[in-house]
Amino acid sequence: MPVLVMKFGGTSVATVDKIKRAAKKVGVEVAKGYDVIVIVSAMSGETNKLVGFVNDTSPLYDAREYDAIVSSGENVTAGLMALTLQEMDVPARSWQGWQVPVMTTSAHSSARIEEIPTDNINAKFGEGMKVAVVAGFQGVSPEGRITTLGRGGSDTTAVAFAAAFEADRCDIYTDVDGVYTTDPRVTDKARKLDKIAFEEMLELASLGAKVLQTRSVELAMRYKVRLRVLSSFEEQSDTAGTLVCAEEEIMESNVVAGVAFSRDEAKMTLISVADRPGIAAAIFGPLAEAGVNVDMIVQNISEEGRTDMTFSCPIDQVARAQKAMDEAKARDDINFHDLVADTDVAKVSIVGIGMRSHAGVAAKMFATLRDEGVNIKVITTSEIKTSVLIDRKYMELAVQALHDAFELEKAA
Repeated sequence: MPVLVMKFGGTSVATVDKIKRAAKKVGVEVAKGYDVIVIVSAMSGETNKLVGFVNDTSPLYDAREYDAIVSSGENVTAGLMALTLQEMDVPARSWQGWQVPVMTTSAHSSARIEEIPTDNINAKFGEGMKVAVVAGFQGVSPEGRITTLGRGGSDTTAVAFAAAFEADRCDIYTDVDGVYTTDPRVTDKARKLDKIAFEEMLELASLGAKVLQTRSVELAMRYKVRLRVLSSFEEQSDTAGTLVCAEEEIMESNVVAGVAFSRDEAKMTLISVADRPGIAAAIFGPLAEAGVNVDMIVQNISEEGRTDMTFSCPIDQVARAQKAMDEAKARDDINFHDLVADTDVAKVSIVGIGMRSHAGVAAKMFATLRDEGVNIKVITTSEIKTSVLIDRKYMELAVQALHDAFELEKAA
């Protein structure tokens, strides 16, 4: 039988009634002749509650026990989903990560999937099981301990299962009905996309779009897993939601597919750094070791052997970045006059595979922002995206203006 993977996020399984609604969607696919692998998240709010219990019990906790505790939310959902399907006379059973087994690295709370053997689940399919309900977000380390994949890891679990079982498709059910040209809460002109290329979705996810976890899109692109993003709360059809697929499957698309944004950015500038070979490594090595996720990097023109180095990072990593730079200065690895942090900025980006073959896209973006009186602090580009840092107070204005300028409300 062909295999279909269906993933239900926390809001989709937040109550028993919502689990019943999700189970009906699974039943529809079973009736079409699929063997279905259902990946479930913990019920909405449960993981946060479990994390709170851990922090209240042991602020300096053992990461192995942390994983054992926070992974339990998915086990509850998997069991409830399996019971619900059984009540519908659909042959189903629940699977925890170690029972599959989902083999991962030993990096507790941020493990990576290394292998998903298919023998156990396929054997049960052969015995008449129609639905395997798998607890997402979790696996087992080489040492036999429970591991978790990091927040949003159930998306990654779903894509990994789709790749391992060569599924026809991986359907991601969430509280939105697809991928939009931008956040509909920012502009009511935002349009739901019928299809979007893997590369575009990966950029949008990494630049602030919250629909899919970045790692899950990376996996889907690598293994050519066709993803469909759907709403759990609407009637489904074969053309519902947004299909994330290879570029070749998209006949026509706009030059710009979407506008992404991130409010939680900071701009940091090292003033008057010695301009010498290895200075970039001396700066960004300690930042990497401190776990600072650096994005945009700009180095000014050297003057009298000194230069300024600017970079952006998440706002909650500013203190960590400052500490790393102060320690590097104390060791005499780098010498700078001052470190200035601007925590009142936002990142706005345009993304589209059409940007590869169309000139003037960046110029149009910059002219649009100029016409709205928005000053650009930092620019970074790639083949299919252009990002700018601007004052946070202008973020929504910039998103709306760019959405209008590239006429994203219109289909190609």
